[in-house]
Amino acid sequence: MPASMFDLIQELWFLKRDIVSDDFDRALRRLAQEVPMTIHEYPSGEACWTWRIPEKWTCHAARLETLDGRTVVDYAEHPLHAASYSLPFEGLVSRQELLAHLHTHPRLPEAIPFVFKYYERDWGLCLPQTLRDSLNEEAYRVVIQASFEPGTLKVGEVTIPGESEQTIVLAAHLCHPAMANDDLSGVVVGVEAALRLLEGSHHYYTYRLLILPETIGSVAYLSHNEALIPQMVGGLFLEMLGNASAHALQGSLQPESPFERCLMAAFAGLEPAGYTGAYRTIIDNDERQFNAPGVRVPMLSLSRVEAPKATGRPPYPEYHSSLDTPAILSPERLQASCDLVLGLIEAWERDQYVVNNFKGEVFCSGYGIWIDYRTNPQGHHRLFEIMERCDGERTVSTIAQELGISFQAVWEVVSLLHEKGLVWFSRQPQPATPGRSTSKQL
Repeated sequence: MPASMFDLIQELWFLKRDIVSDDFDRALRRLAQEVPMTIHEYPSGEACWTWRIPEKWTCHAARLETLDGRTVVDYAEHPLHAASYSLPFEGLVSRQELLAHLHTHPRLPEAIPFVFKYYERDWGLCLPQTLRDSLNEEAYRVVIQASFEPGTLKVGEVTIPGESEQTIVLAAHLCHPAMANDDLSGVVVGVEAALRLLEGSHHYYTYRLLILPETIGSVAYLSHNEALIPQMVGGLFLEMLGNASAHALQGSLQPESPFERCLMAAFAGLEPAGYTGAYRTIIDNDERQFNAPGVRVPMLSLSRVEAPKATGRPPYPEYHSSLDTPAILSPERLQASCDLVLGLIEAWERDQYVVNNFKGEVFCSGYGIWIDYRTNPQGHHRLFEIMERCDGERTVSTIAQELGISFQAVWEVVSLLHEKGLVWFSRQPQPATPGRSTSKQL
């Protein structure tokens, strides 16, 4: 029986999931037990466009000790105590030198911060600000036993085939040691969504779920799969989906793309308490790699970020800290996020051109769809303003965008018209020219 999303988080969150590491691999293999997955491997040192795959990093021990042998900081107690990809270092250091290598959280004095030095060669330890403030001895002993060695960066790929090779990408990052919401929550939501798509009915589009290390994982996958990029018509990055904030949908670099237009219209109907924002105004993550020059896949981002970046607030209070634990998540919020992802996908599957099987204004009473303008003026007006746009040149989301209403509001009307045989749906435009037959073209 598949594990629940919350159970998976509780099982995996405290692993030392650095970008190329044994625990990242262990977590990915565990997820592969939940859903059919291909694991791609890219060796250290290999070029990926302008990047190179980093070495595998293992921290065997990291401690800060007083000269009389008392342990002040110990990596064995929490994986965030060592800066990820810290250089090894052992020796006595003055308090002044030590402070230059100690990292604290800028907002949470009681928390250990998440600090990484993937491409910066330096050593570092992390600790709460309150503990740092208590360090008043003249010298300390530092022990960081870390190794760098050749390894392979791993990306998990789950493919849900559809009738078309046109592909939608779902992605989430599995790295970040000992943290739950960022972004193990996005990973488990993606896995659950993939399982439900695999178990569900026929899909027109193909879907790919990518589970990867942040940034370098997307670069590695895309650079090794350039032939797939033209088939990618859209994407959705999933992150920070278990905390208590409402959902936020961030657009892509191509706001007029059919995929973004559809998801924005659908989001309005699925998540009325949520908010939307333009590209890179809410959060920054791997959607950048898909929107970048030479790729240009319109990838949006779905998260539970509390407020847009311009507010200066963090995505959520416990962000990048030891307080990012399963305690700030809930099974109900994870499920709501998964349902939202599937709702957005359902809208995309439905977003076709609405082709008229009628000419002129429809005799609504004759089809049993008349809405009395005296008792429901808004419904009456909406029926006609949607119906007159069913011309084979507009999709459901195009109509929603023109009218400033949700995808679901338009779908409610056009599905009724379809039921009455007044419209049909097409993946290609079917302009309603005077000479065109109104019968469905097979």
